[in-house]
Amino acid sequence: MTKMLMSTVAVLGLVAASHAFAQSGDDNMTKLQGMQSTGTSMDFRTIEQTGDYADQLRKNLEQIKLPNGFKIELYAVVPDARHIAVGPQGVATFVGTRKQNVWVVTDRDKNRVADEVKQLAPSIAFTIPNGVCFSKDGFLFVAEQNRVLVMPAAEFFYESPDVAVGEVVPQGKLIPTSEESFNHTARVCRVGPDNKLYVSLGQPFNVPPEDKMDLYAKEGIGGIIRMDRDGKNREVFATGIRNSVGMQFNPANGDLWFTDNQVDGMGDDIPPGELNRATAAGQNFGFPWYGGGDVRTEEYKASEPPAGAVMPQVQMAAHAADLGMDFYAGNSFPAKYRGGIFSAQHGSWNRTEPVGARVMFTPVNDDGTAGEPEAFASGWLTASGEYIGRPVDVATMKDGSLLVSDDLAGALYRISYER
Repeated sequence: MTKMLMSTVAVLGLVAASHAFAQSGDDNMTKLQGMQSTGTSMDFRTIEQTGDYADQLRKNLEQIKLPNGFKIELYAVVPDARHIAVGPQGVATFVGTRKQNVWVVTDRDKNRVADEVKQLAPSIAFTIPNGVCFSKDGFLFVAEQNRVLVMPAAEFFYESPDVAVGEVVPQGKLIPTSEESFNHTARVCRVGPDNKLYVSLGQPFNVPPEDKMDLYAKEGIGGIIRMDRDGKNREVFATGIRNSVGMQFNPANGDLWFTDNQVDGMGDDIPPGELNRATAAGQNFGFPWYGGGDVRTEEYKASEPPAGAVMPQVQMAAHAADLGMDFYAGNSFPAKYRGGIFSAQHGSWNRTEPVGARVMFTPVNDDGTAGEPEAFASGWLTASGEYIGRPVDVATMKDGSLLVSDDLAGALYRISYER
C-alpha cells in the first residue's frame, strides 16, 4: 500500500518537498509529502454523539416538513458542518467547514447513525477547508481559501493523524494573495467526467469595482476554474458568477450545474437566486451586469452586458442563499426524484421577512433543462422568523438516502424514504 501511494503521489508531481515549499516553514506538510511521520498525537479531537445536545437536535427535527413517506433523523453532530464528500468505498463521509477543521464521520455498525466524528489529519493546518470532493478512484480533494490539497486513499488513512497528501495548488496560488478576503471565500470543488478538477472562486464584493474586472477575468475570480488533477493546465471554465457555493455534474449528459448567490441591497424580492447550467466551456453568466436573473445592477447599468450571457435555468426566491446541490442518483426515493436536483437554501440574512432554510427539489427534463422547483424539506425557519438550523449542502449516500448539512446547529441529517 505504501509503495503504491508513493508512486501515485510521485505521478502527480507532489512528493518530496521542493526547495520553495520547504521555505514555507510547514514542516508537517514537508514530512507528509515524503511519507514520513510527523509525531502528531494519536489523541484525536472527537465530537460527542450523545447527550442533551444531540437529543435537542432530534427534537428540533420534529418541526421539519417532508413529503409523505419520507423521514428525517439526526445522522451526526458535526460542528460548523458545511460541504459533504461521501467516500466512494462507503467507509466514511468527510465534511468541510469555514473554520480550520475537516471532519470524518463514520457509521461503523451501519445502523444509519454515525458512531464517530473526529478531526481529519490534525497534522495539517487548514484554512477555510470548505470544499471537499472525491474522485471516483478515491482521491479526496480539499479546496481551501487559497490552496487545494489532495489526499490519496483518504478513507484508508483517516484513522491516523498523518495522511498521504499533496498540493494540487500551493498556498497563495489559487488566487493572488492580494485578493484574499474574509468574504465569499468558501470554495467548492468537483471532479468532472473529463477527470479534471473544477473549483469555484467567489469574488469578495457585493458588486465588484470595474478596476478589478480584468484581473478577475484572468484568474477566474467570480467564476469556475478547471485544471488537471495535478494542478496543471489551469483554465477559466465559466465567468459572470457572483459567488457559487454549490455545483454538480449531471450524470446523464455531463453538464455542470451550479447555484449562485445574487446581489444584496436591491430589495426584498429582487434579484432572484439562481440555479445555472453550463453546457460548454467559456460561457458567461452575466454578473455583474445582472444582479440575478435579468435584473440589472445600478453599478453596471450604463455598460453593455456580454453578448450571449446565459440566464439561469431556475430563478429561486430572492436572498434565500442557495448553496450546495447534488443530482439524485440513488434508487430508494420515488421515481419522480431520480435524476433531479436537491439543493440547500441557507436562509436570508438581510430580508425584512426571512426566507429559505430548506431543501429544494428541481426536476430535470429529458432534454436536460430544469423543471419547476419545489420545497422538499422545510421548517428550519420557524413561523416567528427564528432559525433552528441553516442547511448548507446535500449529498446522496450509497444506500440512496440524502444527507443534509447544517452549519448553525452543527449537524448532518439523514432523509430516507419508507416504501
